[in-house]
Amino acid sequence: MPYSSPKKTRWSSDSDRGGVLELQRRSTVPTPLIELKDVSLRFINYADKQYSLKRAVLDLVLRREPAVDRSEFWALRDMNLTIRSGERTGVVGSNGAGKSTLLRLLARIYPPTSGQVTIRGNVAPLIEMGAGFNPELSGTDNIIFNGAMLGFKRAQMLDKVDGIYEFTGLREFADMPLKYYSSGMYMKLAFAIATEVHPDILLIDEALGVGDAAFLEKAKARLRHLVDRAEAVILVSHNMDSLRELCTRGLWIQQGRLVADGPIEDIIDRYLSWTTSQTPAS
Repeated sequence: MPYSSPKKTRWSSDSDRGGVLELQRRSTVPTPLIELKDVSLRFINYADKQYSLKRAVLDLVLRREPAVDRSEFWALRDMNLTIRSGERTGVVGSNGAGKSTLLRLLARIYPPTSGQVTIRGNVAPLIEMGAGFNPELSGTDNIIFNGAMLGFKRAQMLDKVDGIYEFTGLREFADMPLKYYSSGMYMKLAFAIATEVHPDILLIDEALGVGDAAFLEKAKARLRHLVDRAEAVILVSHNMDSLRELCTRGLWIQQGRLVADGPIEDIIDRYLSWTTSQTPAS
């Protein structure tokens, strides 16, 4: 199937959950929370790392081709996907297949190069947790700052501070700059902030690599609660046991294309069979 022209690229969203539920009540078929139609995403790699903004503007103004080698990489190709309320979807695929890129597209981090992406409802991405932290700010300041990035007002996040510190056990470090936190403390705080939201659509990318064994059990319980409350969940993981436990539907992505979609057990079996066939005989 040929991919869509870039002129057809469109974003659509509806963050009003009440509006989504009202649309669902009017129809016998639930309105999809996520719709991807012929979506492709291209990255461009420039061989000249010194290619500056000034040179790029001059090339554009003078209508000249940039004198720098570049290569294109299609991270997603011709993706058609529908996710409805109640679905728990696991995504499998080899490294570099496009799994995490798909989540970033759904989180609006990457815009599509072509095709149409429609998102109905609010989205909570558990992707690269803590990426927006400021190491010079205290734990509490980072809680408020990250809450603002997630759409919460200052007063709302202040109401959540005590619960976050109770969950993480980091209350005594509340006023300490994040640059003095250990990596484990850093990830605990990031996970607690990210899971304070109650989204319509929950995106998870290997989110459970946080903290020590005791905290990991707390994190798993908190994540299960979040999964239960979300309208739809999309989970990317190499842990097949986690996918079997949390998901009912599976997607197999390979080289940026959706190659299989079905019950999670069937997709996992097909994917594992394929990976075994790719392993050279000793």
